[in-house]
Amino acid sequence: METKIRRPLLLFLSLALWAAPLAAKPEAWTAEIDRLTAADATNPPPQHAVVFVGSSSIRLWQSLPHDFPGIATINRGFGGSELADSVYYADRIVIAYHPRTVVLFAGTNDLWSGKTPEAVFADFQAFRARLRTALPETKLIYLSITLAPSRMRIHDAMRTTNRLIANACARDPHCTFVDLNTPMAGPNGLPPSELFRDDQLHLKPAGYAIWTKVLAPYLQP
Repeated sequence: METKIRRPLLLFLSLALWAAPLAAKPEAWTAEIDRLTAADATNPPPQHAVVFVGSSSIRLWQSLPHDFPGIATINRGFGGSELADSVYYADRIVIAYHPRTVVLFAGTNDLWSGKTPEAVFADFQAFRARLRTALPETKLIYLSITLAPSRMRIHDAMRTTNRLIANACARDPHCTFVDLNTPMAGPNGLPPSELFRDDQLHLKPAGYAIWTKVLAPYLQP
């Protein structure tokens, strides 16, 4: 009898321990968010600028301050993050700046960690809803999940997620889906490895140059 009771109890505790990090995961980025916003009080970024937010491809966009002349940009990318993390910290790293436009790139890490396209889409909807509630006139630009060579195993999930978000944006005049994979495509229809760093995930300057060219028309006042 004692064994029968103990086994369910051990199973429950194991599941609880496994689930706890997932529930607390967004809070793991607090130190990074604190670092990003440390100077905001004494040296506030410009209001009504273009905020770039999302995962490491945004964080590593080192040429961003110079790529869009005449357009004030704020980089609030934090590497390794998922779309849900951008939702969690939206008040601090997006809404606080009252941007006229938000550029969002996230979803790769989510799918790679096992989330479904539908779950990523739900997180996108949550981000869009939070932005719309707080800043109804702010435009949202979603940069498509890039079909990076090192993530070939989830390319189909990436395509499905991109399609779900593109369809939603098509029905929202304040939301724009920007396809990056078509302008980046090589002869085989996929972004060539030459555009990526050695990890075949993050972009080289040549990759960011394509992003800049594609995105620039959407950022004009």
